[in-house]
Amino acid sequence: MKILNLYAGIGGNRKLWGNEHDITAVEINPAIAQIYKDLYPDDKVIVGDAHEYLRQHFREFDFIWASPPCPTHSVLQMTRYYDEKLKYPDMTLYQEIIWLKTFFKGKWVVENVKPYYQPLIHPSFSIGRHYFWSSEYLMTVQFPSEYSQIESDVKAMQVLYGFDLSKYKNTVEVRKVLRNCVKPEIGKYIFEQITKEVTHNDE
Repeated sequence: MKILNLYAGIGGNRKLWGNEHDITAVEINPAIAQIYKDLYPDDKVIVGDAHEYLRQHFREFDFIWASPPCPTHSVLQMTRYYDEKLKYPDMTLYQEIIWLKTFFKGKWVVENVKPYYQPLIHPSFSIGRHYFWSSEYLMTVQFPSEYSQIESDVKAMQVLYGFDLSKYKNTVEVRKVLRNCVKPEIGKYIFEQITKEVTHNDE
């Protein structure tokens, strides 16, 4: 199966997908992309604009996962009324949902945080503090609450997520990188449920 993993980060969502698939990952930050490549040497890693890559290459894949940037949608925006960091919500999120829903013939999922506003497109399902828009409806399942309880403890986060990023501490902000990860067990659950009947889109 040909998979496109957009805004890949260090590949938290992809960690438990196995190595039997043809996976292309797109990440704009070169230092983070290098960590992904170190972790998944068999994947094709592209340093570039995931949004534009999706537009140009979506027809080439059977399954697409996108996790566009979440800060402008986060409830933290509600604390920035007097702050110059207050920004408009980034509509990339909804552009990609509409694009995939309308044009993509394979399976797909778009992940983001639950926003501070009523979502403009109703999500397909939610898990924890995240919404998911998808080609498939999945039952919401509960995952261990400790995921949200240790986010100030980098060592505990590394143990829980199964990543040792100690050698990268001088090149990336490790805590932020881990916080941006989709938890591997959640990525595995969604991947297995959505792709269980996928065949190559050229067949």
